[in-house]
Amino acid sequence: MEKFEIEEKIVAMLKTVYDPEIPVNVYDLGLIYKIDVTDDKDTVIDMTLTAPNCPAADFIMEDIRQKVESVEGVRSATINLVFEPEWDKDMMSEEAKLELGFL
Repeated sequence: MEKFEIEEKIVAMLKTVYDPEIPVNVYDLGLIYKIDVTDDKDTVIDMTLTAPNCPAADFIMEDIRQKVESVEGVRSATINLVFEPEWDKDMMSEEAKLELGFL
């Protein structure tokens, strides 16, 4: 399976992960900064949170790790929490902005 195909499947899986306090998935919220699939099919994801002190951070990161590792072709998943650049509502997809009333 090509890396591009795996990345597409990972994105689809990320769209099933939600912050318990926000009715929009982490991908459309703009919380996923980077998805890197190596030649060995190890996956590294850089993500952020809407707030540094998010009480659901561990839950969300573990949910992402488990779901990404369940994607066909992925050998392992490493989730890095980063706060640069700082998350901003402008990073959300148009759908997410509409859902949350920002449009």
